[in-house]
Amino acid sequence: MHISHAIDQKAWNDFLESEPWNPFLQSWTMGDVYADIGQKPIRLVAELDGVLQGICFAHLVPARRGKHLSVPYGPVISETMNEHDASLATQGFINVLKKEAKKLDCSFIRMSPFWVHGRHHAAEEAVGSVESPLHLLAEHVWYLPLKNSDGKMRDEKEILMAMRSTTRNLIRRAERDGVTVRASKNPNEELKHFLGLHEETRKRHGFVAYSDAFFRSQVKRFAERKECTLYLAEYQGNVISSSIHIHAFGETSYHHGASDSAHSKIPASYLLQWTAIKDAMKRGDRIYNFWGIAPTSEEQKNNHTTQSSHPFAGVTLFKTGFGGKVLNLMHCKDTPVTKTYWFTYAFERFRKWRRGF
Repeated sequence: MHISHAIDQKAWNDFLESEPWNPFLQSWTMGDVYADIGQKPIRLVAELDGVLQGICFAHLVPARRGKHLSVPYGPVISETMNEHDASLATQGFINVLKKEAKKLDCSFIRMSPFWVHGRHHAAEEAVGSVESPLHLLAEHVWYLPLKNSDGKMRDEKEILMAMRSTTRNLIRRAERDGVTVRASKNPNEELKHFLGLHEETRKRHGFVAYSDAFFRSQVKRFAERKECTLYLAEYQGNVISSSIHIHAFGETSYHHGASDSAHSKIPASYLLQWTAIKDAMKRGDRIYNFWGIAPTSEEQKNNHTTQSSHPFAGVTLFKTGFGGKVLNLMHCKDTPVTKTYWFTYAFERFRKWRRGF
C-alpha cells in the first residue's frame, strides 16, 4: 500500500464519484474552500499496485481549544477493497497525517469517516485510538432515495404521498399563502440574503456558526463548477428563508439553511425543500441528503442520550417529514499527537455534559 500526496484533481474526483457513498466534503473543491479561509488542505491518496484505492482530505483547524487536523467524512476507501487492505490504507493515512500534524504544531487528528457503523470492521479499528468526546459532523444522516432499485427516477406523486401528511399540507399551504421559491442566478451577489438570515438563526438557536468567509468561498467555489444552488423563499417581497445546496457526484445535499422569526408561521422552508428535491430529480440525482438528525431511539439508548437534548433535535421532525431513511455512521475518533490533547479532551467532555448529550 503506497500513500502519497495527491496531485491529480480529476483522478481524485473520478474516484469519489465511483463510490456508493461520495460525500462532497471529501471533494477536491472542498480543499480549495478551506485553503481560501487559511486552513491548509492536505490531500492523500492510497494506491495498490498503481491503482487508486482510497483518498483522504484533511484540513488544519486553528481552534483555541486545540489546534488539530480534521478529516471531514473521510477517508473514502474503495468498496472493492478487502478488510485487510482497507485497514492498511487507513493506517497509512493516519501515519502520514501524524507527520503533517507535527509539522503544523497540532495536538491531535480528528477523523470522521462516512462509514456505516460496522461496515469496515478492520478499518474502523485503525481510525484513531480515542473515541472523540464530541461529534465532528452529523453521524445520523437522513436521506431520501430519488431512484428506484431499477435505477429509474421516482415519480413526484410517489414521493409526495410518502411524506408525512402534515409536511405535504404545509407545502401546499405555503403555495396558497403566496410563497415563491427561486434558485438564484447570481448566488455570489445574493448570498447576502442568506448571511443575514443565518446570523438571525444563529442568535435564535445559539449554535456556533461557520464564518461568512467560509460561506462565500463555498458558494463561489462550488457555483463555478455548477455544483451549488442558493435558494431564496420570498413572501410579500421579502426573503424569509434561504438555503445552500451542494449537488455533486449524483447527490444533492441540504448543507445550510436559515429563516427569519418574523414569519415563523409561514411554512416557506417546506416549499423550499420540495423545490430543491424536484430540481435534484430533474438533474437525475440518486439521493437527496438532508444531513443530520437526532439519533434514533436505539442509538439514544446505547449512548445514554435523549433526542430532545441532541443539537439536531429541532430539525429532526422537519427533515423526517419528507420521507426517507436514516444512515447511522461510526462515531469519529481522535489520534493524539501531543500530550496537550488531553486538555482538549477534558474540555470537550465537560462541554458535552453541559449541553446535555
